[in-house]
Parts: sequence; C-alpha cells; structure tokens
Amino acid sequence: MPVTEQSGCRVDALSVPSGPLVPTPEQWRAEPDRFAEVFDAYHGEIYRYVASRLSIAQADDLAAETFLIAFRTRARFDGAATQVRAWLYGIATNLIRRHRRDEERKYRALARSEQTAWISDEEPADQVVSRVSAGRAQRRLAAALRSLKPRDRDVLLLSALGELSYAEVAEALGIPPGTVGSRLTRARRAVRSAFNEIDPTSDQGA
Repeated sequence: MPVTEQSGCRVDALSVPSGPLVPTPEQWRAEPDRFAEVFDAYHGEIYRYVASRLSIAQADDLAAETFLIAFRTRARFDGAATQVRAWLYGIATNLIRRHRRDEERKYRALARSEQTAWISDEEPADQVVSRVSAGRAQRRLAAALRSLKPRDRDVLLLSALGELSYAEVAEALGIPPGTVGSRLTRARRAVRSAFNEIDPTSDQGA
C-alpha cells in the first residue's frame, strides 16, 4: 500500500475504508429519513467510544446528541461517504470535551483504586494472578491517560478505542495528519513509560 512520511510516521496515502453500507451524503441530504441508516450503522461504536471515556450513563445521552447534531448539520457536511465515520467521532469527541473534568475524575478514581474483583478460594491460581495483574495494569493506564494533555489523549483514544486511521483522526479533529502523528507518538511514549516501554494501547504492544 502506498504510504507517505509525515513527522517520521507512516501515513496511508489511500482514502480510509468505506465501512458499513450506508446511504451517501447526497442521498441522506436529499432524503432526510435515510439518515436513520447512518444512525443504525454507527450508533453502537459511538456509544462504546463515549462509554469508554466517560460512563455508560453519559454515553446514552452523548451518543444520541452526536447523531442529533449530525442530523441538524447534515447540510453543511461536504465530505465523502468514507469520511462520515470520522465526522461522527469528531462530534462525539467535541461533546466529550465538555465533560473533561468527568473524564479526568474517572481516570483519577481508577488510578487510586486498590479494589480487585471478588476472588473465590476455589479459583485457579493462574486466574487469580491474571486478574490481579489486570487490575494493576488498569490503574497504571488510567494514571498515564490522566497525565496526558487533552489534545494528545483525544488522538490516542480515537486511535485505540475508535480504531481510526491517521487520516480519520485528522478528519475528526480537523488537524493535519502530521500533527496526528506527532501527538500520537508523544502520547504513546508517555503510556509506554508507565508500562516499561510496552504500549497497551497499540496492537503491536510498542
């Protein structure tokens, strides 16, 4: 696949994947009722993204608000069908920013938590070790995420939670792909330092 070099990072030169089969922007602008198909295609992942960053209770409201804003502003969307997903993640991220204190409070609570889920005396030792280790990793990750600058955290979590490509993150946040690369590199460096150079937010672990 052709790539370009941006700030020392490999960025796909091709357009982002098309994703689910949904009406084109031209179609749902001309036939507003068809925007319901966009909701059906993307609501689940937007909901999970918001819930992961905030809470399930807030995800109900903010995911719905994401699509309400998208519907109301659909006439101003001039991107291609492949950019709809990034557009929705961008709206959701802007809404999350209004609740930045809630997000940081969540990470603070997780980082300080010493509780481990109840463990049965009959549970195999290897499972006990695994669950305790997972709890420790969660606390370290929460502390690392809380330490990040908000703009770096947005890029990292759009990539890690939303699984957006560089091009999609750039589209979602309205920033150049090179800026995505530099922010993601900085964020991953901070997370790796909390995990002895292993990056739990990356599929490659580095």
